[in-house]
Parts: sequence; structure tokens; C-alpha cells
Amino acid sequence: MRTAVIKRQTKETAIEAYLGIDGSGKVEAATGIGFFDHMLVLLAKHAFLDLTIKAEGDLQVDSHHTIEDCGIVLGQALKQAVGSKAGMHRYGSCLLPMDEALAQVALDFSGRPLLIWRAEIPKVLLGTMDAEMVEEFFRAVASESGMTLHVNILYGNNTHHIVEAIFKAFARALAEAVAIDGRVDGVMSSKGQL
Repeated sequence: MRTAVIKRQTKETAIEAYLGIDGSGKVEAATGIGFFDHMLVLLAKHAFLDLTIKAEGDLQVDSHHTIEDCGIVLGQALKQAVGSKAGMHRYGSCLLPMDEALAQVALDFSGRPLLIWRAEIPKVLLGTMDAEMVEEFFRAVASESGMTLHVNILYGNNTHHIVEAIFKAFARALAEAVAIDGRVDGVMSSKGQL
């Protein structure tokens, strides 16, 4: 099993996470932000991750620090869990509908962190979660994991559906990218290294 345990403590947050990328979608998410927990559950389920994440943050301020720091921790866990990246596909992509919303996510465990974000999300609250924090979460994941990540919303009206489509599309692309393939000799690169 490719796994990671990450702990992060700052003056704003305290986060502990366990990640198994060869899992079955078992998840426990307790961040104090109900909608965000819902998205983390969807992410783990659709990416076949075993994930436990517990966070305490300064929610009396807002959701920003907790969500961004959870992205940092998840990114660090992904980087640790994939290790040398030997035998894995490296790339993943998904075009995913969520009712009227359509999300497209493509990613590459290249070691070159980059987020391209083409998703207009209305600045609203989803429960107690600022919807604009979705971009910050994925920026942190991409940066800390060394992932090139492209997120596009082709269309959609309902903010809940748009955000859910992004998380599910990311999950499916992630599952594809980290999958082990016996045909891959070393890492998936003509250079022989990433």
C-alpha cells in the first residue's frame, strides 16, 4: 500500500491526515466545515482513496485557513504516497457531468507544480464554506504534490453542482494517474526520470 501520514500545526490550524492511494474509498473527514467535509468524502470515494483527515482551525475568522491548509496537507500526502512514481500512469483526465454542470480536469504528476483554473464560481457560501476557497484548495494541492493541474468548468448554473463536479472530476483523474500499470518500466517518462 502506498500511504502517507502528515501532521501540520500552525497558529491558525492543526491538521492530521492519513492517506492510502490504493484504497477503497473509506473516509473520515472532520474539518468543522460541513460542505467541505462532503467534498472530501466525494473525492476519496471517487478516487478510491482511504482518507482520514481531522482539522481544527480558526473558523471564527472564516474557512480560508482551514481549507487552504487541508489542501497543503493533502498535497504533501499525495507526494509522499506516490513516492518515486514508479509503475504509475502519471497522467489522468476526466470530463464529468453533475446535473447541468460539466467539469473537465486533467493532471500530471510531473514534479512541476502548476494550476490552470478556468472555473468561474460565484462568491457565495455553501453552508459555512466560501465557494471561492475551492480554487485555493486545489492550488495548494497542486503546489504541494508537484502536480500540473488544469480545471475547467465548461458550463453550469448551480454553485453546489459546479463545485461537486470539480471535486469528482479531480478524483477520477487522480485515480487514473496513480494507477499502477505493469507495462510501465520505471517512471512514465522518455527521460527516465521525473
